[in-house]
Amino acid sequence: MKIAFQMDPIGAIDIAADSSFRLAEEAQARGHELFYYTPDKLAYDEGRVTARGWPLTVRRVEGDHFSLGPETSVDLSEFDVVWLRQDPPFDMFYITTTHILDRLVPGTLVVNDPFWVRNYPEKLLILDFPDLMPPTAIARDFETIRAFRARHGDVIVKPLYGNGGAGVFHLPESDRNLNSLYEMFTGFSREPLIVQKFLPEISAGDKRIILVDGEPAGAINRVPAQGETRSNMHVGGRPEKVALTGRDLEICARIGPLLREKGQVFVGIDVIGRYLTEINVTSPTGIQELERFDGTNVAARIWEAIEARRS
Repeated sequence: MKIAFQMDPIGAIDIAADSSFRLAEEAQARGHELFYYTPDKLAYDEGRVTARGWPLTVRRVEGDHFSLGPETSVDLSEFDVVWLRQDPPFDMFYITTTHILDRLVPGTLVVNDPFWVRNYPEKLLILDFPDLMPPTAIARDFETIRAFRARHGDVIVKPLYGNGGAGVFHLPESDRNLNSLYEMFTGFSREPLIVQKFLPEISAGDKRIILVDGEPAGAINRVPAQGETRSNMHVGGRPEKVALTGRDLEICARIGPLLREKGQVFVGIDVIGRYLTEINVTSPTGIQELERFDGTNVAARIWEAIEARRS
């Protein structure tokens, strides 16, 4: 198949951790032809969806992990699969790319399906499963946020469309900075905030569970660094081997059918204790860590699911 990757600049990635690199590596091993472009090179041009980028070859050599062919402009409708793999923030630039990629469907398979990526961003899809999530408020109105904090005391405050642990604050009941944080966030953004009851189980880790076409493939545990609340690997969280519990499987069974129906082939969910906190559909990570811990070739399972959809 002809495969295009829409992703952030490939030169800066960590080949030992980056999921897009592992997906490209597996696709290449399966005989597929690779093309790479950055999201700013995507365009709608007189009825065609085009991208300016490069034929791509990857290899697992630190500092020499890719080669590019001549830069060229391609019509993405001529590709079998386009991967939507750039990282958030989930801003209007990101959203615009999903609108443009929508124009390729159904002739080209876009993974994950851009219509539902746009409508199911990480911290909003969980609202469909209120019994699985911790107490949560999403608001820009300060009185709503203040009242939620008064009810629950110990809370987490974070930007609704952030990623990688950026801008996440833990406010214990004694902390007096809520007003200042609210002023800071609303001073540079018109977006709402998300506030959740703090889950002390985070000290034991934040479990990232990978689902492929709605089915759990395994999990890694991300343990916060000393003195940190955030467990994201971008901010020093330590990945550990972990097994799926009965509660994890219950959560997956509840959300899996919806993910499969909406074309979300590669999804990473976050579970703290017994609670589902995020459903990551934009650019999930974790498959390389899972492969190292469990020997599970998640990239191969993802490509098998895609190849089945294209057969």
